[in-house]
Amino acid sequence: MQDPEGQAGTSAGKTAGAALPVDARGAMGTEDRAAAARSIRDALLTLPEVEMAASIAAYASLRSEPDTGGLLFALWKRGTYVLLPRVLPDRDLDWATYEGPDSLVPGPYGLLQPTAEARGVRAVEAADVVIVPSLAVDRTGVRLGRGGGSYDRALARVGPQILTVGLVYDAELVEALPSAPHDQRLRAVVTPSGGFHRFPGTRPAT
Repeated sequence: MQDPEGQAGTSAGKTAGAALPVDARGAMGTEDRAAAARSIRDALLTLPEVEMAASIAAYASLRSEPDTGGLLFALWKRGTYVLLPRVLPDRDLDWATYEGPDSLVPGPYGLLQPTAEARGVRAVEAADVVIVPSLAVDRTGVRLGRGGGSYDRALARVGPQILTVGLVYDAELVEALPSAPHDQRLRAVVTPSGGFHRFPGTRPAT
């Protein structure tokens, strides 16, 4: 997903302490990108929270992001209720149901979005797992987005026991990123080589 948090790049506070990985993503070969996508997909599909989830909020990846097409299709075929974002004029995120690859059409900011009826910004509250696009994630769950706050607003609506997980390439899981008071930390991350990693201070819902 082309993160709707802003076309101009990340906020100054985040970029001051971290180089953007976009150039490195663009340099990846097609085979490497496909292999990374398969590894991330398989790590998520075998995760207990994902296996048990009735509803998952995710996103349709674009360009050089870790590809989510196979993951979305597998979740849908499994019978999981999958929600994908639709970007509103104020850059908040509405949500609609994914009903297979043919249900996606181009939307704002280059985002592929579902054609199904919008469920409202609070639909994400009902998700059992939320999968989040990220440019980088640090080892405390701070996420590097593009600076507009779309996902910070969405994640603020998610309960404290819900798994929120970022998908990044190996080099994009970094030691530390700057953070601001409004930033919503992720509870886990998945990388191609490292698989699933839950951050300290978070635990599965019981």
